Amino acid sequence: MTDIPVRIRPEIAALPPYRQGKQAGEGVFKLSSNENPFGPLPGVVAAVARAQAFNRYPDASSPRLSARIAERYGVAPDAVHIGAGSVSILFQLAQATSGPADDIVFSWRSFEAYPSLATVAGATATTVPNTPDGRHDLVAMAAAVTERTGMVLVCSPNNPTGPIVTQDEFDAFLAAVPANVLVVLDEAYAEFVTDPAAVDGRRVLAAGHDNVMVLRTFSKAYGLAGLRVGYAVGHPRILDAARSTGIPLSVTAAAEEAALASLDAEEELLERVRVIADRRDRLVRLLRDAGWDVPDAQGNFVWLPAGDRALEVAAVFEAADLIVRPFAGDGVRITVGEEESLDRVVEAARRSIASE
Repeated sequence: MTDIPVRIRPEIAALPPYRQGKQAGEGVFKLSSNENPFGPLPGVVAAVARAQAFNRYPDASSPRLSARIAERYGVAPDAVHIGAGSVSILFQLAQATSGPADDIVFSWRSFEAYPSLATVAGATATTVPNTPDGRHDLVAMAAAVTERTGMVLVCSPNNPTGPIVTQDEFDAFLAAVPANVLVVLDEAYAEFVTDPAAVDGRRVLAAGHDNVMVLRTFSKAYGLAGLRVGYAVGHPRILDAARSTGIPLSVTAAAEEAALASLDAEEELLERVRVIADRRDRLVRLLRDAGWDVPDAQGNFVWLPAGDRALEVAAVFEAADLIVRPFAGDGVRITVGEEESLDRVVEAARRSIASE
């Protein structure tokens, strides 16, 4: 690009910057960012209000939150790494494991940040197509792993298509992947899962797989998207490498306090998650009745496989004051939002089918 005043890596210059979805105005439902429609609990708000030493840096390791997560996973605190959202840890792991001679393997379509991880690290993105029903093809993914592979990403439930990876599938996949290749199990939406066959990161780690890193976040089920806090659990030496690539002091004291308070109120928060999961299942049935071939949904979102009509379909929703997330050429993701949004979503879905 000739209009850049300094030398920039060509692949970075060609990489589109992250563009946030539209914000919702009055009377508009924002269903594009997989946010929790419920606000934080009063106890969480009070905990953040108490964290007012803004003139002081936070404790870099978020030790109290690390200890709480370690206790729940049955690991030592140094096997937990707290980051400014799980996506920041993904970037750290990519830079720690992969460079210009390496590749990063993942299913596609999956989380939209995955291709950027490889580009920023200077590595090559090796993508394996989803199955026709939006699932990971783990057999093909294992076959795509070579001596160049630095990291493999497995997203369950898969964002944006919705289906899970089963425990049996993941176990077989690990058996087929060399033990010196990092496998990241991205469980950003795990709390919404109701399928008992789903892979469970805690179970995987308890089985002693040192090359597996489990990622979770407080942004989705716990409703702390605006505070940016997530975590990874895995081998301490791998996490040390990730920490060395990260931006120091990126997790604020307010974020740590909010996460701790959310864990204290976990049962109440997870009751909200159960409400969203029930709402999701109803929405899937209604959308299928409207004519859409919606894949199994196990996150807090549903997927319309619109293909080349994705932008056209999203425009129908936007005209109905519904902000959704289109993925050109593939489909449209709709977050499960407020109860009041469901009828409007279904009606827009019917209109978008009729406009074919």
